[in-house]
Amino acid sequence: MGVRGLHGFVASSCPHVCTVVNFKELAERHRSQHPGGTPTVVVDAMCCLRYWYTPESWICGGQWREYYSSLREFVRTFTAVGIKLIFFFDGMVEQSKRDEWVKRRLKNNREIAKIFHYIKSHREQPGRNMFFIPSGLAIFTRFALKALGQETLCSLQEADYEVASYGFQNNCLGILGEDTDYLIYDTCPYFSISELSLDSLDTVMLCREKLCQSLGLSLADLPLLACLLGNDVVPEGMFESFRYKCLTSYTSVKENCDRRGNIILAVADHISKVLRLHQGEKKLEEMLPLGPNKALFYKGVTSYLLPGQKSPWFIQKPKDVVTLDKQILSMSSDPESKQEVPMCMDPESKQKLPVGTDPEFNLEAPMCTNTEVKHEDPVNTGPEAKHQVTMVTDPEILKVARAQHVQAESYLVYGVMSSGEVECSNSLEDATDQALPSQAFVYRPVRQRVYSLLLGGGAGGFSTSPAVKEWFVYSGNPLRQPDLVRPLQMNIPGGTPNLRQLWLSQEPGIQAQRLDTLLACFDLSSSREELQAVESPFQALCCLLVYLFVQVDTLCLEDLHAFIAQALCLQGKPTVELADLQLDHIDPRAVQLATLLVRGLTTLVLVNGACGSPWEMADFMPWHLFDGKLFHQKYLQSEKGYTAEVLVEQNRSHVTRFHTLKSVVCKACGKESRPIVSRRHWRPHHAGRWGRPGSSSHGTSSGCSRAGHRQHWRDQGPGSRQYEPDQWRRY
Repeated sequence: MGVRGLHGFVASSCPHVCTVVNFKELAERHRSQHPGGTPTVVVDAMCCLRYWYTPESWICGGQWREYYSSLREFVRTFTAVGIKLIFFFDGMVEQSKRDEWVKRRLKNNREIAKIFHYIKSHREQPGRNMFFIPSGLAIFTRFALKALGQETLCSLQEADYEVASYGFQNNCLGILGEDTDYLIYDTCPYFSISELSLDSLDTVMLCREKLCQSLGLSLADLPLLACLLGNDVVPEGMFESFRYKCLTSYTSVKENCDRRGNIILAVADHISKVLRLHQGEKKLEEMLPLGPNKALFYKGVTSYLLPGQKSPWFIQKPKDVVTLDKQILSMSSDPESKQEVPMCMDPESKQKLPVGTDPEFNLEAPMCTNTEVKHEDPVNTGPEAKHQVTMVTDPEILKVARAQHVQAESYLVYGVMSSGEVECSNSLEDATDQALPSQAFVYRPVRQRVYSLLLGGGAGGFSTSPAVKEWFVYSGNPLRQPDLVRPLQMNIPGGTPNLRQLWLSQEPGIQAQRLDTLLACFDLSSSREELQAVESPFQALCCLLVYLFVQVDTLCLEDLHAFIAQALCLQGKPTVELADLQLDHIDPRAVQLATLLVRGLTTLVLVNGACGSPWEMADFMPWHLFDGKLFHQKYLQSEKGYTAEVLVEQNRSHVTRFHTLKSVVCKACGKESRPIVSRRHWRPHHAGRWGRPGSSSHGTSSGCSRAGHRQHWRDQGPGSRQYEPDQWRRY
């Protein structure tokens, strides 16, 4: 993440760049200098997730009540000293960063494999050194923060750009995150989340002005340095030979620096002593070995320019350069307002150093007139958006989807409608488990029906409607290209309603139509009456369990008992009791079952948003329905044959509800010819484990199967991609 090697270089060779500061003191100083203003910290939430997740247990699917409490404490601590927080989440993966995204996902796959190997060997959770954030953490954190009354925003491009832009345009106190790109952007001060002490509100500020002094550069040189070192846009290997040449000609090699540190010093020295001699006279491609990578390099440098900023390294706009003219920026409440110069506090002189006071920083140098980034209201489709090729033709509906996306009120919907491309990161899944499928396949039929709702059938019906590009991580997927997944027609009495009806209509009965559409996405219209009789929040849970048990025929009655018992026992249970709960051992199958359920809850977020929100989002937030350790406990107990009374901890009202919810799920599954039986009644070679008779392991992603219209995960192929048969043998 960020600039390659820069974090280690700053820590080992430029420690003076890092200064301990106190947020309470900074806020007081800000108020004295800006009477009537509110000190605001912009938070890169994606950088903070692993620091926010403080519960000891992480392997069982997430300690969501504990996590919610830690977020509440985080917000309360800053609010108590008068600091406003603005949270940004990644909303899109830019095409120029897709390779880096894939590289990280494949690395995560290897880490997850090690985690499951450890569990099987030791029957316990690995140490924190192998920590992996629970599945769905980023998605549910958005809704948790919104529930806590916080302003939470989702980016229309990489979040770090919008974070830096918001901080720059709104004179914010600073940025809280963990990404060296924030040392490159010419924006407000950058604070480290990893060094934050919540008790004292002390943290470390990384000062880009001091970094420039150490390197002999100006602030305007930092984007050039970042791209020559390698970042998320420009691959590190692209300029490896160039960096080596810089190092061999560098005469001030420091013994206290490692090789990477000396390379950074050497490249900075080359910029200041060689390249700057021709700044404004020669193009970058005349001074650097850009070759066929010229457009990518220019894009990398330009990606650091915030609204209104220009680079002295550009003397004209290269004809084949992809600039950021059409990038969509975010969140300035007053785009016309004049912005104050961001300041960085020098802790020794106690003087504010205006950004850009370095004598080398010259905004008047010849530059490209078209590299200035234009600001656009994130909620209204401006002139750039009109030229954007989208998957839907209704501008009003697209505008609504965009607004909901920016306000972090939906999941994946805008990605489907705007670009037809979505992604889902890693989940804690055992690649060697032959019986349990990946969540990517289990919920694909639901997503396909959502695609049909969002995109329509097209003039030629669903067979000719556009495919959605899915970058979903699962075992055996090399992620060299996306799965091409076509919409799947829904079975709704009276036909599929259009989005204007579902999203904008206030007519009587529309809420019932929204619910019909939601159930149709899960192909559960026949169970509407039973599900509607269940009270919240268990209505959403039962919907999900019915779908899961119909789709995954290796789930048994003991699994159902564990899912229901933990949801019932969770109600009213104090957070401290959940934190103190101890498990006999960790079972790898239970870990993956927890992943399936939590990913099902994220799928409910997608479906509910696409259908116009027939259910309250709170009804399927995990802190109301699921606790990892509690589920694991109930799973282990259920495997031992514990009775319902013991599973629900002898609570009489829970016993009654347990049997009611179990009856609803079993009856609905029975309608789909899916009896739920005890594992003790399975034949030695249960059909579900080895494949349902007549099912195909090489179907397509747009086919139909059981019950005429039902799409089962085992009947799916990987979309339009071709794979070696061995890669799909397990399915």
